[in-house]
Parts: sequence; structure tokens; C-alpha cells
Amino acid sequence: MRWESPGSEDLFRAILGLKDIDETKRFFRDLLTEEEIGEFSRRWQAARLLDAGTPYASIVKKTGLSSRTVARIAKWLRSGLGGYALAIRRRARSAERK
Repeated sequence: MRWESPGSEDLFRAILGLKDIDETKRFFRDLLTEEEIGEFSRRWQAARLLDAGTPYASIVKKTGLSSRTVARIAKWLRSGLGGYALAIRRRARSAERK
């Protein structure tokens, strides 16, 4: 299955339509299992740690992700579509304003 499809486009638009953190939490909890939310959260944490220069071994220990998953995240961070980098920068700017 291709990840870009009318269905995924509709999903992304639904996410963009959420108004705040509470709506987003409710939507993702209905969409995903608790385990899936945990996995995505750990991947996001790993991307931020990689961006900060944290060694792979420390990331594996902190997140519980496999070294293979951390390596894959590092690859996407370096040469993916730029989504991780964009989100990391925007999240950092948002945190600075608080």
C-alpha cells in the first residue's frame, strides 16, 4: 500500500482540523492503540534526541527503541522529506514563546 493515497490525504486533513491538544489527544486515542501512541511518542523523542546530538546508545536506553529503529529515524532525520526537522524547529520555537 502506498502511504500517499486519498485515504491518507483525508486523514492528514482531519488532523489539521483539530483545534487544540485536548481534541488531538481524543482523536489519536480513538485512532490508535495505547501501544501505538507510545511507539510514536518514543520515535518522536528519538528524533529530538538525535537532533540534539545524543548518542544512539543513550537513545536506545532512554526510549526502549531498538538500535535499528533509532538508525532508521536518524536516516529520515538526515535525508527524509524534512518532516522531522520541520516539526522539531516549530516545536522549539513554540516552547521558546512560553
